[in-house]
Amino acid sequence: MNENQFSKINNEELWLLYADAELELKNRGLVRTRNIVGERGEFLAIETYNSIPGLPNLQAAPEGTRNIDAISRKGERYSIKTVSEPGTTTGVFYGIEEKGNTTTPEKKFEYVIIVQIFKNYRPKRIIELTWEQFLKHKKWHSTMRAWNLSVTKALLEESKIILDNIK
Repeated sequence: MNENQFSKINNEELWLLYADAELELKNRGLVRTRNIVGERGEFLAIETYNSIPGLPNLQAAPEGTRNIDAISRKGERYSIKTVSEPGTTTGVFYGIEEKGNTTTPEKKFEYVIIVQIFKNYRPKRIIELTWEQFLKHKKWHSTMRAWNLSVTKALLEESKIILDNIK
């Protein structure tokens, strides 16, 4: 459907179309939760990694797995965060020592994948960071009492760009 076709649908039909699409996404195993933005990012990350030679093949982590969203065939753990435009900040990473704790945090994953998407859910950029890069760039979110990442110039310069659809 194009934008013009959507504008001809009444409000109730549009809600039901959305519900039907969400149910079909679940039936196909493309989403597991109601967090459509996060699910879209995880799908894009896994599909992209599995389609590019030389990148690890990923599979979704079992539902309910803490701190990670995907696992490579070698057992490397990946946390995937999705940022939709116009945003630049990820959701939070729970379970990592709080700000001010001087002990070295327990390693929760080997890599972070940040998937940036356009408003229309199409991929904008996919970025990979190591655990060490995550520790360097993490920012404390005082309200959530957890860490997050902001996609900054410095982060982009140090990260591995997997996909870039910025024109």
